[in-house]
Amino acid sequence: MRAPAGATRAAHGNPAALDARGQGGDGSGVGHDPGTRQRGPPPIRCPAPVRLPQAAATTPRSLGRRVTRPSRPPRPGVVPRAPRGHRRTVFALLAAVPLLALWVATRPPSPAVTRPRPGAHRASAPGPFAHPLTGGHLQPGSNPAVLPGPVLIADEGNNRLLVVTPRGQIAWEFPGPAGLPPGQTFLSPDDAFFSPTGGTIVATEESDSVISVVDVAQHRILFRYGTPGVPGSGPNQLANPDDAQQLPNGLIFTADIMNCRLLLITPGRHLPTRVFGETTPACLHAPPRRWGSPNGVFPMTNGDFVVTEINGDWADVMTPTGRIVTTMHPPGVLYPSDTNEVGPGVLLTADYSAPGQVVIYTTAGRVLWRYRPLGAAALNHPSLALPLPNGDVLINDDRNDRVIVVDPRTDRVVWQYGVTGRAGSAAGLLNNPDGVDLAPPHSLDITHAATTGSPRA
Repeated sequence: MRAPAGATRAAHGNPAALDARGQGGDGSGVGHDPGTRQRGPPPIRCPAPVRLPQAAATTPRSLGRRVTRPSRPPRPGVVPRAPRGHRRTVFALLAAVPLLALWVATRPPSPAVTRPRPGAHRASAPGPFAHPLTGGHLQPGSNPAVLPGPVLIADEGNNRLLVVTPRGQIAWEFPGPAGLPPGQTFLSPDDAFFSPTGGTIVATEESDSVISVVDVAQHRILFRYGTPGVPGSGPNQLANPDDAQQLPNGLIFTADIMNCRLLLITPGRHLPTRVFGETTPACLHAPPRRWGSPNGVFPMTNGDFVVTEINGDWADVMTPTGRIVTTMHPPGVLYPSDTNEVGPGVLLTADYSAPGQVVIYTTAGRVLWRYRPLGAAALNHPSLALPLPNGDVLINDDRNDRVIVVDPRTDRVVWQYGVTGRAGSAAGLLNNPDGVDLAPPHSLDITHAATTGSPRA
């Protein structure tokens, strides 16, 4: 999400040079003054809500796999074997059953249903999320109904992962009650994403130079890539990895910021399966041969990936084979972080600055929505924003110690977990939350599983 000290950051444009539409004077969507930066304009409201479109039904580019049609019903008494093209989907659905049960048990009640009296019962989350569910800890004005289900939070300053229900209840935590095995660490998780099966979480411990795959049900680390506390570029080494995610083919795709590269990793092995870009400490923008401090690589619905480069403020669309489709500047952004897709031709970038901002824009550079409140409501180094199915935006506001949902129609915070500017580890408090994902079945890599590209070794 963000590079450590020593990594350069330079925006392409000056936010002050944007016109009323969030574009530069030439209409390109970015300014052209690389000099002293000034505060940008007040937030530009989108005239209509930006909604996440339904997943595309097209076969992703470069996947090389055929869409398998459902077979006819089996004969009575015969239990068929799932076609090969369906096995991964079946396994994902089976693994997600406990998480689906959690969502059903914890989703906000309908207005027509009478709420139980406070303290009337103490529910316990089913399946792997066995943490007792007590009263919620949301901030005033929060509406649980804006979330489709629980939220996974990488609570970096507290060295933990949390799953929080829409009502603000802690449903799951890692490390669990038993802690970690002797000699094992879990430090500074700054990103975490559910795998496409939903049974594991891929957590990136950027400052500790390691990626961990966590078993949700068993509360244990199954696999690690990287040597904890030892940054490097050799076998089983990383230098500030960021936003590692597992692909449907099982490989882990990650940015490796200080090594200026992208890596494909095979769980169980400690050599890179494939390296995109030159391994070097001298980061610069020349994709795909060189990368300017890449801090995120996210799947798109057409099978491509969008890569964020800190140096120079870049977002690059890349095919699974490594070919660059297009490259652009997130408009008016000083420190781009974790660009991802809202819908075809529409991207979302967080600006890891103070005051920070979140920008939704087209690949042509036209701003659709800019959220940049000032004063007491200002964002403080937000590092990731994800679109929600209802058109709202989920944001981890790192140094404000909170996770929020913002409604682009009104520019209002409609849900908040964590007290603004108050770090802590008690229920209802966070400490520099640096990553979010939705719990299955709404998680990023499950909703993109059918269309995610498959880079090859």
